[in-house]
Amino acid sequence: MRFARTPCDDSPVVSSFPELGERPDELSAAAFHVLDPDQFARAAAYGTRHEVVAGDVLYDVGDENGDLILIESATAEVVRTPTASAPEELFLTAGPGQYLGEMNLLTGQSRILAARVAAPGVIHRIDAERFRRLMAQDTEISDLLLRSFLARRLLLADRSGRNLELIGDAASGTGLALQTYLSRQELPHRWLSGTSEEGRRAMAESGLTEDDLPAAVTPRETLRRVDPGLLSQHLGLTYRRTPKGVADLTIVGAGPAGLAAAVYGASEGLETVLLDAVATGGQAAASSRIENYMGFPFGLSGKALTGRAAVQALKFGAHLASPCGVRGLRSYPDGHVITLVDGTEIETRTVLIATGAAYRNLPLKRWPDFVGSGIYYAATDLEAQAVAGLPVTVVGGANSAGQAALYLARRAGKVTLAIRGADLYAKMSSYLVNRILADPAIEVQTATEVTALRGGARLEQITLTSRSSGESDPCGCFGLFCFIGAMPATDWLTGVALDPAGFVPTDVQLGERWTGVGRDPMPFETSVPGVFAAGDVRLDSMKRVAAAVGEGASAVRSVHRAIALLPAR
Repeated sequence: MRFARTPCDDSPVVSSFPELGERPDELSAAAFHVLDPDQFARAAAYGTRHEVVAGDVLYDVGDENGDLILIESATAEVVRTPTASAPEELFLTAGPGQYLGEMNLLTGQSRILAARVAAPGVIHRIDAERFRRLMAQDTEISDLLLRSFLARRLLLADRSGRNLELIGDAASGTGLALQTYLSRQELPHRWLSGTSEEGRRAMAESGLTEDDLPAAVTPRETLRRVDPGLLSQHLGLTYRRTPKGVADLTIVGAGPAGLAAAVYGASEGLETVLLDAVATGGQAAASSRIENYMGFPFGLSGKALTGRAAVQALKFGAHLASPCGVRGLRSYPDGHVITLVDGTEIETRTVLIATGAAYRNLPLKRWPDFVGSGIYYAATDLEAQAVAGLPVTVVGGANSAGQAALYLARRAGKVTLAIRGADLYAKMSSYLVNRILADPAIEVQTATEVTALRGGARLEQITLTSRSSGESDPCGCFGLFCFIGAMPATDWLTGVALDPAGFVPTDVQLGERWTGVGRDPMPFETSVPGVFAAGDVRLDSMKRVAAAVGEGASAVRSVHRAIALLPAR
């Protein structure tokens, strides 16, 4: 297999999988290998044999087929289809012993490139159902395919960007939401500013006006006033009915708890569906650096951790869908029905609530105006780029605020860490406090709160007020990073007992609220039999990534026990 080279081929590639390599030549070694005769024969046994001739289209941009294509004796070319602004471009050529496919075979995303036959011969098609069986039954081939799929998507990310162009203001609230979604899903794309020369040219070619922005331009369709939900639907990443029709386990919330449950549920043979209202990763994906998660002594970003978990869940056959909001839950003796915000209903034998918590806001005028345009709930590369070299303020006294302050100190200008309490050690780990106090780029203001916001289209100034003296100090601020806690995301729940603050009590916490008959609640089970809760949404949870992962994984054991009690289908 040969990858079409471009002038930027020596540029490093940033990914959540550094073990695959960072340079294109390193990634190519992982991406494009030839199956040996035994491996090829084992894989081909899952497919159907087809004779092809030059010019045959194996798949086209936008196709929803999830076939893995093994090449026995033909030659195939994968190309980026032509657009109004760019001609057709060859990406790779594959020959005997090789195969066509990348991460879309696991995610269900529609094809982003096209493939055709360049020289006649024989291929083998493995459809989506048999492909899942291959991934589950042959560990060696499964690992080879997964490594190559990941490496191929990284290599193709820059080159296939023209197959998905976003035009608009990246610094706006909607723009940031789109970028967050695309980043979390690691979708190849290219972002153009509507005010740049290239952006204006792309708008003219697509017949777009300012009122149409943000817009998504693809070879088949132009989406006006696009949001993550519309884009997800176009790309084929929204919820689809599972092959069995009824899921064994449906997980609502794709943070650490939900992802862990998806990995363990799917790997143990449960038909597992994982839904998230925003994007994979939850609040953990917004963490710039996690240093106290076991096994990663040098730390890693929340996005990297949750991205790896998502790939793991997909490998084992979990069905991931986002953004996919849930608006209701109905329970019956033999199962449950989850209703999505678009009215779609999902039948499922058990449910795991892992929705975490929604960010708290400060009760200040113009707060909604500046969300995404100066007010942020995460400190990742996306947000840091918007405030590079500018003064920012981090609000909050827990670990997430401390991690954000340290991260921003290397990318923004002056960083102010403002907390309402008098003691920074009260809610923050000592190792973080010590680093913050030793960092000359960070100014800590205790017993301080934000009392006013000012700016035009973007945040430009805030007022900090001392809680002890009452003195106020207006100061320049182009990024207000808010980490002041969250409210449990349980307003969609019906029929499940909640505590006064909205958290979900489970097992021994339930007491008389348990509605089951003939047995006690299982670990992590809510008041409704067969409905479980894990992670930050659960009453008295630890609010740590490691704890959430442990709860999500442990809840799967109870899920198995609950399913065993249900009538056979």
